[in-house]
Amino acid sequence: MIGRRLRSNHQPHPRVRASLALIIAAFLAACGQLPTHQPATPIPPTQPQPPVPGLHKPSASPEIQPDGSLAWDRARARWVATDWASVPGWTQDRVGEAWSALWRSCQRATGDWLPVCTRARTLGAGWGREAGDEAVRRWLEANLRPWQVQNYEGQTTGLLTGYFEPQVDGMRKPVGAFQTPLFRPPVDLATRKPHYTRAELDILPEARASLIGRELMYVADPLDALMIQVQGSTRIRVLDDLTPDGQPRQIRLAFAGHNSQPYQSVARWLVDQGAVTLDQASWGSIRGWAAANPQRVAEMLRANPRVVFFREEPLTQPDQGPVGAQGIPLTPGRSIAVDRDAVPYGTPVWLDSTEPQAWSATAAPSRPLQRLVVAQDTGGAIVGAVRADYFWGWGDEALTQAGRTKQPLRVWALWPRDTASTPSDPARILGMGDERAAVK
Repeated sequence: MIGRRLRSNHQPHPRVRASLALIIAAFLAACGQLPTHQPATPIPPTQPQPPVPGLHKPSASPEIQPDGSLAWDRARARWVATDWASVPGWTQDRVGEAWSALWRSCQRATGDWLPVCTRARTLGAGWGREAGDEAVRRWLEANLRPWQVQNYEGQTTGLLTGYFEPQVDGMRKPVGAFQTPLFRPPVDLATRKPHYTRAELDILPEARASLIGRELMYVADPLDALMIQVQGSTRIRVLDDLTPDGQPRQIRLAFAGHNSQPYQSVARWLVDQGAVTLDQASWGSIRGWAAANPQRVAEMLRANPRVVFFREEPLTQPDQGPVGAQGIPLTPGRSIAVDRDAVPYGTPVWLDSTEPQAWSATAAPSRPLQRLVVAQDTGGAIVGAVRADYFWGWGDEALTQAGRTKQPLRVWALWPRDTASTPSDPARILGMGDERAAVK
């Protein structure tokens, strides 16, 4: 999932950015399955989920079901009330590390979240680390209630994938190896839809003219440029723009639009060409093929007609990720992308899955990935009830982990207790900064 999207392409926030970094599995969309490991908590083997049904009418408040359970219908998911003892691994996570992500989401709280988030805001962003994991766990238990998320067919097992933010060197002028440009949006992007394809922008004079003067940054590897475009954002160390102390300035390129052409997997193209098999398809194999066939790299890249455009942003908070669809900076290991019709933005979520690992016929048993995260992003391939895209952070290690992440998943949504215990006014706002993200 690099550029994630299964994967396809993450959807951008309508106003701020589409930070959404996809995952390297994006290159493998339709290119076969990555190895799947069983989660620590025994659950049924992952089965292909049925097609996502049309949107259901959400219930305004929890309702008692014929079997006596308490359930809450969302547009694409059913939440079933449970207790903390039923949440696998709940007492093991360092939940204090997730507090700052929750606190940031609380800055956009509305409706049912206002009382809880008012209390959270008074404690401050650093309270989780200061007070410790047990204090945070007690606070969450006192204020929230867990709901297991399932689809309308009752299936509780889904899919966890991963994404990250690339980190590369770049230059403002084309020098030496740095010849591959990343562009600002063409001036006619809003009026010409769809805009030119990648091949047309490479070849047609009138298409090339639309990019003259729009060069924003140059990178040394065309595949890095593709990765950045699929990811939707990147950190760049600008080698020809130094700080007063002589160090390369670090900036972020944020999503600013695309050409409205469909995304196509270059890995799928390589498989169709007979260059690699489904089992061999990976980011490493793409780079290996490109190194062995430099004269055909442009042909491979043109197999994906989608081109993404960027704007420059200062990297003022290097310890935070790009801004997700909720309008909140993503936190490595504590932010996820979700289907907002299944889990509203800002919802704390408990994941029950496993750590990704390199495939091996003699692989060690998988380690559990059971932790508290916050729903702060979305993506074009992140659709359905039990579905999440895990933000690993930035750099090479995050790329590796994101590319390996394709795990069975179970999900618990944590919601304010007051709403869970009593019916709410149907007119009450149930979202939490749930602004509609424009489809990227």
